[in-house]
Amino acid sequence: MKYRAFGKTGEKVSLLGFGTMRLPVVNGKSDKIDEEEAIRMIRTAIDRGVNYVDTAYMYHGGHSETVIGKALKEGYRGKVLLADKLPLWMTKSAEDMDKIFEKQLERLDVDCIDMYLVHNITASIWKRAEEYGAMAYLEGLRAKGKIRHIGFSFHDEYEVFEEVLRAYPWDFCQIQLNYMDTDYQAGLRGLKLAGSLHIPVIVMEPLKGGKLTDVLPPSVREFWSRAPVKRTPAEWALRWVADFPEVLTILSGMTTMEQVEENIRILSEADPGSLTAEEHEMIRNVAAEYNKLIRYSCTGCRYCMPCPAKIDIPDVIGRYNDWYVYEGNNKIMNDFYIWVPSDGRPSACKTCKACEDHCPQHLPVSEIMKKAKEIFETR
Repeated sequence: MKYRAFGKTGEKVSLLGFGTMRLPVVNGKSDKIDEEEAIRMIRTAIDRGVNYVDTAYMYHGGHSETVIGKALKEGYRGKVLLADKLPLWMTKSAEDMDKIFEKQLERLDVDCIDMYLVHNITASIWKRAEEYGAMAYLEGLRAKGKIRHIGFSFHDEYEVFEEVLRAYPWDFCQIQLNYMDTDYQAGLRGLKLAGSLHIPVIVMEPLKGGKLTDVLPPSVREFWSRAPVKRTPAEWALRWVADFPEVLTILSGMTTMEQVEENIRILSEADPGSLTAEEHEMIRNVAAEYNKLIRYSCTGCRYCMPCPAKIDIPDVIGRYNDWYVYEGNNKIMNDFYIWVPSDGRPSACKTCKACEDHCPQHLPVSEIMKKAKEIFETR
C-alpha cells in the first residue's frame, strides 16, 4: 500500500481509504448491513495496509458507525485513523451538536475520533456552523481529547469552497473529485487552492459512485480497449485521482471483497505524476465521450432558481442526464431517492415556465421535468 504524509504531523496515511457508505447489505435493505461480511472486508483491508476508515452519522440508517465500532475491536482500533462527521443539517440548536457527537462515540464504542468533519458543507450549512459556534465547539472537543483533527466535507460551488477554506485553519478537507467532475463543486481549482494553503485533501467519489465502472456505454468501452496499457475502468479512474500530489487519501465505498482486493492492488502501485501525458489525454477523451451523451447542456448557472415548486432544477437535470450518460445505472435511481426531497421532485413542477424565461441555454425545463418524472417517479 502506498502512503502519504498528513500535514504537519507527518503521520503516514494509506492512499486508499475505506468508505463505509456502501457496505454489503441483506436483502437490499440499506439499513441492514451484512455485519459478518462487512467486518471481514474492513479487517482484510486493514491487514493489507489500509489505515483510514471513514463513516458518518446517517450512513446505513446509523448502523455504519455501529458496525465500524465492532470491526475495530480486537486490536484494530489502534491501526487506523477513524473519521466521522457532524451533520449540522440534522440539528435544531447548538446543543444538538453534543447530543449527536456523544451518540457517535457510543455507537463506535470509542473515546476519541481521529478525523472529525463538519459534514456536507454548503452555503446554508456553513451559515449554521457560524451561528452555532461549531468551530469553537469542535476546538473544545479537541482540547478534551475527544477528537484529534478538524476538517470538513464539501458539496457546493467553488466560491463557497474558497470562502470556507480560508475562514478557518482546517487540518484537512474532503471534496468530490473524479475525471468527470473536474469543474464540479470544488473541482480541480479547489484541490489546487487547498494544496497552496497546505491543507491536505481527502477525495470522495473517485468512481462517481460506481458510475464510471459499472455499466459502460459502448463508445467508452471502445476508448478503453484502445489504450496501450490495459487497465480496468476503476484503475484508470483511481490512478487519475492518485496522480495529484495534493491528495492525501482516496475514499472508496466498497461493497464486495473483490472491490477491496482490486482497490488495494491499484493503489499499491500509484504514485503522483505516474501517468504519462498521453494517458492523461486519453482520459480527457473518455470524459469528452461521456459528455457527448449528455441530453441537455445545463451549465448549473442557477439563473432558473429559486423554483416556486421548490425543485432544485439543475440537480434534477443533472440526474436526468446521468441516467442516459451512465446507461440507466441503478445507483442513479437510488441516489435520486436518497438526495432529492419528496416535495422537490420533478412531479412538483407546475409548468409555470418562469425558469425557462431566465435560462441562458434556453432549455425546455418543464419538458425535462416531465421526462425526469417518467424515469424516476413512475417505476
